[in-house]
Amino acid sequence: MDTSKMVKLCKLEFNSPVPLYIQIANYITDMIIQGNLPPKSKLPPERELAALLAVSRTTAINVYRQLEKQGLVETKAGSGTYVAASQTTQPNTVRIPWSQLFNPYIQTSMSSILKDMIAAPSSGECISLAAGKPDPAHYPLDIFQQLYATVDIHTAATDFGYIATEGYMPLRCAIKDLMLEQNIITEPENTIVLSGSQQGLYLLSKILLEPGDYAIVESPTYIGALQIFQAAGARLLKVPVSSPLDLNLIKDYLIRYRPKLFYIIPTFQNPTGRCLSWQERRDLLELAARYRLIIIEDDPYGHLYYDNQPPQPLKTADQYGNVLYIGTFSKMLFPGLRTGWLIAPTEVIQRLALEKQYIDLHSNNLAQILIYRYLQYNYLPDHLTKIRKIYKQRRDTMAQALNHYCRELLHFSLPQGGFYFWCTLQSEHSSHLLLHEAVTKGITFVPGEAFYQAPAPTNQFRLCFATHEEELLVEGIKRLAMVIKHSLNKKSKTVYPAGSSIPII
Repeated sequence: MDTSKMVKLCKLEFNSPVPLYIQIANYITDMIIQGNLPPKSKLPPERELAALLAVSRTTAINVYRQLEKQGLVETKAGSGTYVAASQTTQPNTVRIPWSQLFNPYIQTSMSSILKDMIAAPSSGECISLAAGKPDPAHYPLDIFQQLYATVDIHTAATDFGYIATEGYMPLRCAIKDLMLEQNIITEPENTIVLSGSQQGLYLLSKILLEPGDYAIVESPTYIGALQIFQAAGARLLKVPVSSPLDLNLIKDYLIRYRPKLFYIIPTFQNPTGRCLSWQERRDLLELAARYRLIIIEDDPYGHLYYDNQPPQPLKTADQYGNVLYIGTFSKMLFPGLRTGWLIAPTEVIQRLALEKQYIDLHSNNLAQILIYRYLQYNYLPDHLTKIRKIYKQRRDTMAQALNHYCRELLHFSLPQGGFYFWCTLQSEHSSHLLLHEAVTKGITFVPGEAFYQAPAPTNQFRLCFATHEEELLVEGIKRLAMVIKHSLNKKSKTVYPAGSSIPII
């Protein structure tokens, strides 16, 4: 049976928000369900499929991955891809058109990039410099295992039942002490424990933003924040990440648009690594107080400095209660804890708790209890000292590799903390298209446009130096340099259709 002819009949909508690989996978699924592609039929090889439909090979690979997830096809090593011998979905079965039933959401080429990054594996074959993840080899798992072994001895049984939505009270008290080290004076009733700092952004968008409200964001900024604010229907006002911070532009926005809030990462910003000076922080607070502007201060990297200690958080000098501070244990301990916190006036915490109860009632008890014990026994300072030394060495190694292999290809500045190098290609070549080729060479990164609300520069990208040991970082930069040189030396640039899917692995 010539399956190639049948597959070739697939009509693609290149301007559709639905990724091309999903369109193709849905078409093949329909052919299988209708019996037009019977069990054990051999499907076209990936290269042939890409050629038949004028898509990239990456898209073709994703098609078969999608169908394998559904159990509709199976791949035989050295032989090819076949329609599965047995199907859970029988011909003539009525299929629910799920995509037509979903509520609309903001769909862009970068819509799923955050999900893809955190789910992606890392290996020597494919070196991922994309996701901002600490190195699992340095998670303090041994200490947490010891704490877990004794937690039932020191913890009341009732603490494993339902607890306050605002969080486990001993942990909220421990967070108060942790914040005092940064000169943030707060009380437990001003703290809510979150299922990750991302939940804090989501909850704040639910209680503060309505469709059409204005919000100020840095440009570029954290992907997750852009997605959350856009999903809330906010109209985003962009402030370029610069030194010094453009307070005149912010003031103009305040006068003209009366925005509800300003989302900012003042310390080792994601993705650029920029750190506001203390004077810039004070000037921003003064402006915010004058216009009653709410500031959401996101501080995931404040403890991860590699040279001089950074200026204290904005919240330290907040005299009017208009700074809502979000912290997390994901970067300094490990992401699987899914535990963050938010400090705000009591009335804000109470309103957040009302919204949070609809989602999860309260964050995970066991994680909160373990983190409390970890802080109680003062394990955190030694751990931070250890990982600062490790990540500083990795930062320096990546900087040396970039200088050695990419000196004439891109520009970067040395971050003083955090996880990232923010790179700008010397040419106007698209980093989004560059990633297509990089994947084939076993290296990945995040295209810069993911951190912008469109339109965005196309020649920027972010590299994470925290996840891998020095040897892999150097190898990754060597591969990156090879890809950039090869791409720039091409006589004719490959053009990928709009909507092509790029796996972030």
